[in-house]
Amino acid sequence: MMKLRTRRALALAGAAAALSIALTGCSALNGILGGGSGDADRDEDTGQVTESSNIDIFALKVGDCKMESPEGLLSDADVVPCEQPHDEEVYYELKMDDGEFSSDDVDAASQECIGDAFTNFIGIDYNSSSLEVYPITPTQDTWDELNDRVIQCVVTNPAGQTTGSLAGSGL
Repeated sequence: MMKLRTRRALALAGAAAALSIALTGCSALNGILGGGSGDADRDEDTGQVTESSNIDIFALKVGDCKMESPEGLLSDADVVPCEQPHDEEVYYELKMDDGEFSSDDVDAASQECIGDAFTNFIGIDYNSSSLEVYPITPTQDTWDELNDRVIQCVVTNPAGQTTGSLAGSGL
């Protein structure tokens, strides 16, 4: 069975979390058809992606720059070197405690993405920023079968693609 993580909508200020389980877009179809070739070529010292690759979603790391992913279930990601134009950047990850899977607990933990982690990375707080954030989270299946407890925080600029890291950008 294919293992998929979820791109979730971030529940802000008590808003209900929107969770789409429909697979849409070429990237998701590519995943169904066997996309995601493991990990990208990376610099041995920095771990940064050195050439554009389609990788398994579980190979995605903090500091990776990537092209936009569809909402819903993800099996793979299109990563690029951060010096190249890209849509998104993974800037933080956290590991949830063991226990029973709970969407509410995942949503609550995902709030870290727009707290100190965001402020420390971007340089201003989330509410003052023009940037958008979403978490990539475990699913019930990956939680139960793969001991997946990682939430990855992804930042994107709604104004368009960026080149280089958004670290310290103050946007």
